[in-house]
Amino acid sequence: MGKLGGFLQIERIDAPERAPAERVHDYREFMQTLPDGELAQQGARCMECGVPFCHHGCPVNNLIPDWNDLVYRDKCREAIDQLHRTNNFPDFTGRLCPAPCEAACVLEIREGDAVTIKQIELAIINRAWDEGWVQPKPAAQKTGRTVAVIGSGPAGMACAQQLARAGHSVTVFERDEAGGGLVRFGVPDFKIEKTVVERRLHQLESEGVDFRYGVDVGVDVSAEQLRSRYDAVVIATGARVPRDLPVPGRELDGVHYAMDYLYQRNRFVAGASAPERVISAAGKHVIVIGGGDTGADCVANAHREGPASVTQIELVGEPPKQRPDDVTPWPRWPVKLRVPYALKEGGERDFAISTTEFHGNGRVQQIRWMQNSGAPPFEPIPGTEESRPADLVLLAMGFLGPEPALLGALGVERDERGNARATNYATSADGVFAAGDARRGQSLIVWAIREGRQCAAAVDRWLSAEAAAA
Repeated sequence: MGKLGGFLQIERIDAPERAPAERVHDYREFMQTLPDGELAQQGARCMECGVPFCHHGCPVNNLIPDWNDLVYRDKCREAIDQLHRTNNFPDFTGRLCPAPCEAACVLEIREGDAVTIKQIELAIINRAWDEGWVQPKPAAQKTGRTVAVIGSGPAGMACAQQLARAGHSVTVFERDEAGGGLVRFGVPDFKIEKTVVERRLHQLESEGVDFRYGVDVGVDVSAEQLRSRYDAVVIATGARVPRDLPVPGRELDGVHYAMDYLYQRNRFVAGASAPERVISAAGKHVIVIGGGDTGADCVANAHREGPASVTQIELVGEPPKQRPDDVTPWPRWPVKLRVPYALKEGGERDFAISTTEFHGNGRVQQIRWMQNSGAPPFEPIPGTEESRPADLVLLAMGFLGPEPALLGALGVERDERGNARATNYATSADGVFAAGDARRGQSLIVWAIREGRQCAAAVDRWLSAEAAAA
C-alpha cells in the first residue's frame, strides 16, 4: 500500500490555492489540486496502517487507503470505482468536506502531517469527469414502487440515486427553482461552481429520477396528497430554522440571517434578476456573527462586493494553536485555531464576544458588545463594552432544526432537539422516513450523503417487506 517508507521520505504538500489578492475579484473556485505526478507522491505517503483510522474519521467509510494506493500506481480508473462504492458525490465532498479523515490519519499523530486525502479525492473525481468515466447507471428493471423525496440537497440526492438504482420510481420535490439545496444556494461558487452540481443532477435524471422544482410540500401539494400518491416518503429538507439573536435593535433594517444574504449572492452569480430588497455589503461596515463555515462564506462574499470593512465575531474564546491532547486527542477532530480561507482574503476576527445591542435610526448603524468569559455560560466581563460601526449585520450562528410545519403535516414525531425522530431512518408515521440534517440536526455534507444512502437502504427494505406481505 503506497510506497514502502514513503511517509518518511515525502513531505506533505497541501492543495494549492489561487492567491487571495487575485480570487477576491471573481467567483471562480479557488481550491486546486497538484499535478498528477506530485499527487501520486502524496498518495505514496499512505502507510498501510494495520487499523486505518481514516475509515473511522470518514462518515461514509470511504476506502481511503485503497484509492490512495491506486493513485500512486496511476490506476485512476480503478480509483474512481473504489471512491464511488461508498460516496455518491466525491466532487461535493472533495470541495466542501472539512476532512475529518485527515484528522484521524495515523500520520496526523505528528500534527499537520496527515496524508492529503481530500486533495486526492478531488483529483480522482475531477479526472473521472474529464475522462468520461462518470456515466448514468439506470436500474436494469423497475420494481413498480414509488418514492417521494422532499428536498434536493446532498441527503435527498444521495437517497434518490440509491433508490432509483434499486429500481424504484423516485420523484424529488424541491421548493427552490433548481436542485442542490444549500450546496447550490448556500455555498458560494468560489467553493463549488454550480456546473458541478448540475452535472450530478443530470446524471440522476438520466437514471430516472424526476425532479419537480418550485414545489413547496405543504403549500403547493399537501402532505396527504403526497402520502396517497407514493408508497414511501423521505424527508430530506435539512435543518433550515436559523438561530436568532434576541437583543435590542434586532428589528432594524440591515440585520439579516446569513442564508438570506448567501441565497441572494448565489442567485446574483447565477444571473437571476435582483430581488425587491437587495442585501449588499458594497461600501458597508459588515459584521458577521458566527465563526463556522457559513460565517466564513459571508465574509468571503462581502470581500467580493467591496465593503468598507469586514469583522467576524465569535461567542466562544480563542482556541489553542495546536491540538489539545487532553481535550481532543488524536484521532478525534481537534479543537484548535484555524484561519479560514475567507480571513486569508482580509477582514478581522474577534473571540469571546457577546453582542448586547444593535443601534440605529430605522437602519442599523452600530453594534455594541462586551467581552465574555469565553466558555459557557459566557459571563460578560464588566468594563469591556465597545461600539463599532455596522451597516450590515449577518447572523451566522447555526440552525435549530427542520421546519416543524412539514413534520407536523406528515404526522412525524420530533425529538428533544426538534428534529424528526427517526430511529433507523423510519419515523413514527408509517412509510415516512427522514435523513440528513432533518434527522440528525445541522451537520457536515459527508454526513448528509451517508444519511441519504443509509435511508435509501432502509426504504428499500421496507418496500420489499411491504411487497412480500401484499
